Amino acid sequence: MVTFQYTIKDAVGIHARPAGALVQEAKKYPASIMMKTEKGNADVKKLLAIMSLGIKQGEEITIEVSGEGEEAAATAIQEFLKANL
Repeated sequence: MVTFQYTIKDAVGIHARPAGALVQEAKKYPASIMMKTEKGNADVKKLLAIMSLGIKQGEEITIEVSGEGEEAAATAIQEFLKANL
C-alpha cells in the first residue's frame, strides 16, 4: 500500500470539473484508490463519492493506493493533484 497526504490549494476546493478529471485519471489504473478526510472516505473512481465529501481549500486529504500497479497509480494521482488542485 502507498499512502500520501495532500493539502488542497484550489480556491474553490474539489469541485466538479477537476473531480471528474481525477476520476478519469484514477480509472486508468487497476489499483484501489481511496481518498480519506476528516469528513469520511471516498473511492477516487466514483465522482459522486468525491463530491459528497465537500472538500474545501486548505483541507488535507490522504490518498491510499493498493493493489496492482499501486506505485504508478500513486505517482500519477499525486502529480494530478499538484497540477490541478
